[in-house]
Amino acid sequence: MSGTACACQEIECVEIEIDYSLLDKIIRDDYGGNREAMIMMMQAIQRLYRFLPEDAVKYLSQVIEVPLTKIYEVATFYASFSLEPKGKYILSVCTGTACHLRGSGGMVEHISKRMGIAPGKTTSDLKLTLETVNCVGACAVAPVVVIDEKYYPKANIATLNDFMDRLNAE
Repeated sequence: MSGTACACQEIECVEIEIDYSLLDKIIRDDYGGNREAMIMMMQAIQRLYRFLPEDAVKYLSQVIEVPLTKIYEVATFYASFSLEPKGKYILSVCTGTACHLRGSGGMVEHISKRMGIAPGKTTSDLKLTLETVNCVGACAVAPVVVIDEKYYPKANIATLNDFMDRLNAE
């Protein structure tokens, strides 16, 4: 069984195909439908869709018999969960003290202007999500940018432009 869900953003509405057989595999096969594994199930669903689609969250609630409000409570408490679609690429700019002093704020402004998105937002084509993080623990090589979990130490505007040029060429 599958269905579609609309994941609306400020710019456009993106149709997300929900595959309930994949959700069943995660919920029933991988975690045995055990409600104590709810967070791990939510993480797996988010890896599958790059966010937690409303229909998938409702389905999880029904199958493991946990109130929908409880699932949303967890999803909104932990910053690692997203209720909005994330881009194919996640670009995180460290804005901790060392990175900030070495220009990370200007890098965030540059990305925002060039890609037309504010921090915490995703491009309308779902290619890029721009995030700011307080610290990535690499102060000695500040400023640091993380693209899809790969660290770029001593990053600069040229580093970002190279990435955005490749992204725009896709």
